[in-house]
Amino acid sequence: MTVHAAPSSIPHDSLVIGSIVDPGGVPRAKAVPASRLDAFSEAGMGASTSWNVFCADDQLAFTERFSVVGDLRLRLVRAALRPLEAGLFWAPCTVHEQDGAVASTCSRTALAAALQRLESDGFQALVGHEVEFVLLPLEASEPWNAYGLGAALSHSAFMRALLRRADTANLEIEQLHAEYGQGQFELSIAPKPPLEAADDLVLARVVVAMAARDAGLTASFSPLALAGLATSGAHQHLSLVQAGRPLLSGGDGPHGLTNAGGAAIAGILSALPSLGAVLAGSPLSAERLKPGRWSGARLCWGLENREAAVRLVAANGGNPHGAHIEVKPIDATGNPYLSTALLLEAARAGIEEALVAPEPVDVPPEASTAGLPLLHRGADAMLAAFGRSRIVRRALGDDLIEA
Repeated sequence: MTVHAAPSSIPHDSLVIGSIVDPGGVPRAKAVPASRLDAFSEAGMGASTSWNVFCADDQLAFTERFSVVGDLRLRLVRAALRPLEAGLFWAPCTVHEQDGAVASTCSRTALAAALQRLESDGFQALVGHEVEFVLLPLEASEPWNAYGLGAALSHSAFMRALLRRADTANLEIEQLHAEYGQGQFELSIAPKPPLEAADDLVLARVVVAMAARDAGLTASFSPLALAGLATSGAHQHLSLVQAGRPLLSGGDGPHGLTNAGGAAIAGILSALPSLGAVLAGSPLSAERLKPGRWSGARLCWGLENREAAVRLVAANGGNPHGAHIEVKPIDATGNPYLSTALLLEAARAGIEEALVAPEPVDVPPEASTAGLPLLHRGADAMLAAFGRSRIVRRALGDDLIEA
């Protein structure tokens, strides 16, 4: 169980940072001295409505609805406050109008609403996130083997700093290892209910960045940090239960799926082509979403198939968390609250409509004779599908779609 910082224990000379993730996937923050913690969590700190339309490069894409006119309030979620180091604390924020109403563009609230709809149908979810990143600058002379012991040992100071900082922040890391590409690492965060899991993902990237700085390095979460390197994703793991019974195991369907579990997978697969603008919408995302990069580039699912868009992880002795799915196409350019909201809404729609999952693909997708479509078919097609999607409209609403 995560233990959060008790506000009464925060020294008054501490700095408290509260952040959101904007619709474009970029974390943005306000900070106050600890003496202003009550004001931050109750009245909130001001932010222009232009925060809704910042691009990833900090250019502003004003719309008729979002311009220089108007003001918002960021309210720190006090119950989620975490220590980062001595005198420094962090928490997520929700976005509000000046009258206190929740803003229609608050991504954290969009996820909370999607979760409420799922739970009102009798289902509960757990989410676990992976964080892939590259440490820069690369040492050209350093030998690197994929998942290599030598790679881990040469960066052990960074890895130990990361674990120390994670412990300080009450962030539960289940696994940390050198990855496939030069300078690349991956960590896995313990699964939690979806809202807390998204908060943990934002926190994990903060902790990784701080630990890298401790080691004199910079951590890049980009889908492609440098030309020629391995690509990095942000795979999301999802499990579903109903009345205490798992949907992804113990059934009569392929690989033990229940009817509802198969329908949830079908719903996600059906929706994925319309979700790319949020899950992986950057130009570098397109470079990652190619066959052979373990990014889920083909629209299919399969048991332990790491090239499928949706990988089923079976319930067995080697998997203490039980059966779940891993959604592969997501990368760090997406807003984690919106990404999770969309996946939950897609799974819910699949169950509601009793969709039937296609046959699982038990070979590398490129070797399949089924003519599996590519998930990414260009930016124009991606945006058009996003605009048409009823899943997107139900999960996000008009204002977030415009933003």
